[in-house]
Amino acid sequence: MPSHLRAFLRPLRALLPLVAIMACRDSAAIAQAAAIARADSVRADSLRRDSLAAIVRADSLRRVDSIRVVDSVRAATIPAVRDSIRRARRRASSDSVPWPAPPTPPAGALLPNNRIVAYYGNPLSKRMGILGQIPPAEMLAKLERTAAEWAKADSTKPVLPALHLIVTVAQGSAGRDGKYRLRMSDSLIERVARWAEDRNWLLFLDVQTGQSTVADELPRLVPYLKRPYVHLALDPEFSMKNGRKPGRHIGTMDAAEVNVAVDLLARIVAEEKLPPKVLVVHRFTDHMLTNAASIRRDPTVQVVIDMDGFGAPELKRSTWRRVIQREPVQYAGFKLFYNPRNDSPLMKPADVIRLFPSPLYIQYQ
Repeated sequence: MPSHLRAFLRPLRALLPLVAIMACRDSAAIAQAAAIARADSVRADSLRRDSLAAIVRADSLRRVDSIRVVDSVRAATIPAVRDSIRRARRRASSDSVPWPAPPTPPAGALLPNNRIVAYYGNPLSKRMGILGQIPPAEMLAKLERTAAEWAKADSTKPVLPALHLIVTVAQGSAGRDGKYRLRMSDSLIERVARWAEDRNWLLFLDVQTGQSTVADELPRLVPYLKRPYVHLALDPEFSMKNGRKPGRHIGTMDAAEVNVAVDLLARIVAEEKLPPKVLVVHRFTDHMLTNAASIRRDPTVQVVIDMDGFGAPELKRSTWRRVIQREPVQYAGFKLFYNPRNDSPLMKPADVIRLFPSPLYIQYQ
């Protein structure tokens, strides 16, 4: 080969390893995006709609029964009975139920003195939520405006914006290890973490276990959870038991599994000398979270049960009464869906704030 041609090719050869590396990175990103696209189809809205329809039917039946009882008593002429009915109606109209007083929060605790407003999803998917539905710059600016709306609606609670990233995504296929879940790459988590950190916002890492377990999925997240602004979320909808597959059934999680996360977060707070962590647990059916009363109370872990059912406002309130009011845990959260197929009309901040107990964690999908 002529010397001038060898001289021309020498720098091109030096670039070959770099080209190979970039190709590998691109192919990995493409593969992950393709898997996320498949996971979009796992989010079976029809399952949620069937489940929520059953809830509202049951709630309607309970109302009919209570109306019948009141009707049977209404004819009574005893003043004490009439007074009792009036008091019951006043209690019902105020939507008040017994709710345990939260412990005095330790120094640095986010709740109950603040309200968190979070955008949920994954940057690789336009269907999983607002976090990936629109370009990042547009999404971040929209969250800032949304947080300001909540601050205006309730001036007594400072609003903390948050990004809620699904870091373990349930899959309709088994995957290499047969766990029906896909773990997001460190580079993706770091990218979203930078968005939050640069703005002094919070970051929630959301885990859909598929056929894996909470105990197996959390250790890889510990380096992130050691950061003061990073918190955790669990999604029982995709916690599959008895060989069931995500998207074909609604999953379930027991308090014992939630306590695995509580214990891990408490240990991180103690070892790293951090402020208390927040743990969000999604719920829109009874069976999604079992033995809720047994969730461990730890002063360094603030547990939020997030009502994430969709539907018209009355249906969402019905689900709220069933899965939040009936089984108090510690703090309450409420999810709102921008997609009009899910929430129509979209409830305004003032409508949500009036719920009892007033939600302190608000999530938009």
